[in-house]
Amino acid sequence: MTRTIAILAISCAASLPAWGAAPRLEIHPSDLNLTGRDASAQILVTRVNADGSREDLTTEAVFSPTVANWVRLSSGRAFAISDNKGTIQIKAGGLTASLPGQTRDTARETTVSFNEQVIPILSRFSCNSGGCHGKQSGQNGFRLSLLGFDPELDLTTLTKEVRGRRVIVEAPERSLLLLKASGGIAHGGGKKFDTTSDEYKLIRRWIATGASGPNELDATLERLEIVPPMRQFKPEARQQIVTLAHYSDGRVEDVTRMAQYESNDPEVAGVESSGVVRSGKRPGEAAVMVRYSGKIEVFRAQVPMSASASPADFLAKGPIDQAVVARWKELGVTPSGRASDAVFIRRLTLDLTGSLPTPERVKAFEASKAPDKDARLADELLSSQEHAYFFAGKWADILRVKRGNQADRAFGTFAFHQWLKDAVASDMPYDQMARRIIASVGDEERSPTTVWYKDMVSADQMVDNLGQVFLGTRLQCAQCHHHPYEKWTQDDYWNMAAFFGQLGRKNIPVASRGGQQQQNLQRQFYYNKGSGNVTNKRNNKPAVPTPLDGVPAEIATGVDPRNTLVDWMTRKDNPFFAKAVANRYWAHFFGRGIVDPLDDMRITNPPSNPALLEALTGVVTSNGYSLRALSKAIVTSGTYRLASEPVPGNAADKQSFARYYPKRMTAEVLHDAVHQVTGSPASFPGLPTDKNAPTRAIMLPDESFSSYFLDVFGRPQRLSPCECERVTEANLAQVLHLVNSEEIQTKLGRAGARADLLAKDPRSDKEKVSELFLWALGHEPDEAKMKLALSHIEKADKNKKQAYENILWALINIREFSWIR
Repeated sequence: MTRTIAILAISCAASLPAWGAAPRLEIHPSDLNLTGRDASAQILVTRVNADGSREDLTTEAVFSPTVANWVRLSSGRAFAISDNKGTIQIKAGGLTASLPGQTRDTARETTVSFNEQVIPILSRFSCNSGGCHGKQSGQNGFRLSLLGFDPELDLTTLTKEVRGRRVIVEAPERSLLLLKASGGIAHGGGKKFDTTSDEYKLIRRWIATGASGPNELDATLERLEIVPPMRQFKPEARQQIVTLAHYSDGRVEDVTRMAQYESNDPEVAGVESSGVVRSGKRPGEAAVMVRYSGKIEVFRAQVPMSASASPADFLAKGPIDQAVVARWKELGVTPSGRASDAVFIRRLTLDLTGSLPTPERVKAFEASKAPDKDARLADELLSSQEHAYFFAGKWADILRVKRGNQADRAFGTFAFHQWLKDAVASDMPYDQMARRIIASVGDEERSPTTVWYKDMVSADQMVDNLGQVFLGTRLQCAQCHHHPYEKWTQDDYWNMAAFFGQLGRKNIPVASRGGQQQQNLQRQFYYNKGSGNVTNKRNNKPAVPTPLDGVPAEIATGVDPRNTLVDWMTRKDNPFFAKAVANRYWAHFFGRGIVDPLDDMRITNPPSNPALLEALTGVVTSNGYSLRALSKAIVTSGTYRLASEPVPGNAADKQSFARYYPKRMTAEVLHDAVHQVTGSPASFPGLPTDKNAPTRAIMLPDESFSSYFLDVFGRPQRLSPCECERVTEANLAQVLHLVNSEEIQTKLGRAGARADLLAKDPRSDKEKVSELFLWALGHEPDEAKMKLALSHIEKADKNKKQAYENILWALINIREFSWIR
């Protein structure tokens, strides 16, 4: 293809006009050059205001070429008609500008490029999407490669199958490809375009000129450029963007109408197929994915509030707060005020230990005047056994420490859970923790971390789990095809999987106490075989161990490739490892990640605050990969201390962390909270009943302990490394269980439980009601609630135990109890 569009883009980094300068129009491109029969270019008309702000006027602009029959204009897009020079006069918003231009070779016959023109049309109309012919099995006997990532396959499918009826060079109009897409004959996907459309004409010409395929001499697409790369919007505004394709031979093509667009947050900013981005009413930032011919780029759309940000009473305590404040100012978001001591201690204790604070601890914290009491409390909680149990359980979820109700696996899951608990309690550096798991050898007795490999029988399962847990990225899509939302190819995927090619496993009998082997009871032993490879499923050749975005690894003889993999992961300049755990921990404390979903970091799902994520990553690497230091840095920040109640400037905000986002307790935490408040300890089937047995759900080593409560409130079965397996949404079964289940009623009425003890307690009813509220909600009741509770107790004078049961029942059934705010 010889058509060329030379576009001289106006730099988005150009200096802004001086304050008070007259408004003007800024035109892109500054000089229009169209070469070739199919040449076209999108014109951008931007009003530059006196304060330097910009707004898109492309839609309302009037374009008037000074030369007749030279160029055709439609919605700001210029199409070459004949060879000539001229000027396009542009009027918009009461301002005028002119765009000089020249067209060449418009009559010369050119070859239609299969890669650059035909496949993008199929992609733009979703013909090769995962829901249509691009899925693995195809659709109605017609299969295309997903999103056109395999042009050779697509050419064969179109030109060779079904006796050549899809593409008929001798009679293009009779080609099934055109007949079905234009509605000439029945098509399950419906009509895609008219016979008069540019798309129809282009495909018809490709067929008529021989339906040629990819040529190895063709220039390759190197990158995409988006103009502008970002823009601040007013609510319900619009911005046309231009997509430019840069090729290895120096060509720059305008592919705006050929590219695909998708927003990661349509409530903030949606996008049309023409590349028009429209902002919504909610403030924030959206990333608009732009995909063309296997390459991906992102346009950032910011929709700020009009309110002023960062009130004077917010104290930024360090890099975390500084990054957050900068974002508030950028988006015009006003933060909420500071949370009360009562709210904060309950929040912090639940977030760090999965437990409710005792009334005594709440009172002591509120009474303390120490300026560093937040940090002291954080240190105390981070050093507690409850913290070790709670976070061991969180890691056990994503590391899939599961027994599957197989009794012979209990030893391994118990041992791995204990190892995780000890790792948290000792603050084992995260890089060491990862190495001990990923490069583990031995059996579960000598090396409990080998349990991670129990349910992974192939290298692809291992790299999938590694990616989500330790790198914060979902690589699965690249197993069978180029990742549709990221740059990873099949080669990238299988080369990562190749690091597991030498992992061996064998069964070893377990010796009984008498020293004899039990052949029916075995453990798996993991070791480095010293040789072995993984087959790249794209070309059926051995994959070469290569880290993401890296070069093939040099692995010396006798070295376990998994150790080489961990060496790469734990380098301070690794772009994934520390960043992923920083984002994961932030998501735990704030209910959503800076990248959300938290294990789906990719170019098309960028962080909502890149500077904040970098600050957190710096905390990890500068503190020797201490997860305790990371947790403390987060919970002692001014951002974490914000109240959860919204103010007018942040009620609609979901990204800037201008307030604490309330979240529901997880199944285990709520289970234990009920038992703490009712004073009725739990027991679980399959566990001993001695004093060392787990009496809290957060202490359970695996998922196989029967509990209807935990199941109904969304306990994960640990089938996936994704935290999304845990369900936190409310449902009717949960409500009914708290309101009227036998389990709850038994806990409330149990002899020796809290209601029974309070009924016998000689203290005043007012003191005891205050204690109940402190246990359940972390604060004392207001005057109205206290009056109501005392009245209820007085009426039940002959059965005070029942009265206290009723108050407890009411407390655990209000929303405030089961939410962390």
